[in-house]
Amino acid sequence: MTAADLRVARIARRQVDKFEERRRELAGAALQTLSELGYARTSLREIAQNSSFSHGVLHYYFRDKADLITYCVQQYKTECVRRYDRIVTDSETAGRLAEDFGAGLAETMAEDATLHRLWYDLRSQALFEESFRADVLEIDATLQAMIWRIVTRYAELAGAEAVPDEATTYAMFDGLFQQQLLHHLAGEAKARERLARAAVQLLELTVPATRS
Repeated sequence: MTAADLRVARIARRQVDKFEERRRELAGAALQTLSELGYARTSLREIAQNSSFSHGVLHYYFRDKADLITYCVQQYKTECVRRYDRIVTDSETAGRLAEDFGAGLAETMAEDATLHRLWYDLRSQALFEESFRADVLEIDATLQAMIWRIVTRYAELAGAEAVPDEATTYAMFDGLFQQQLLHHLAGEAKARERLARAAVQLLELTVPATRS
């Protein structure tokens, strides 16, 4: 590759990086409006009205509302995965991992409730709108793998093996989280505490008769 080719390649990479940086900036500005109103009640025009960006700018960086929403959720869920990966890395006993995991779930449910609500809204929409399905399945697979890393590390620390398979385990934790999120959104003060406690109990059921 010639020096001229290398310069062209560097310029192209910078342009791609700037485009992606701008998309992240726009997604961050749009996320609050999306999470408050949900999929059905939000348009690009409404998002523009609640941010410093014009409707035309949003349309330049995102094909449509579906593209923007899936990008926003993907960004947020990626950050969630990193948070739980730190728990896997830092925990030295099964008991500590279980406590940190339960506390982490409860904290994110309470502090980011509207964002999680947006995720469940998007996942429900994917049952009806084919354009969402590939992205939703990709995000879901990432979350499933995250939960499985927690469970398998817990089993390793406890000196045992997980009983259910990966998909079943994820379904159980996801159902628990969604249930308590609904209670939290309904104003139940103890939903956070219940989620933290139930997450520990579910880990113990998944890897039975062991606790360090």
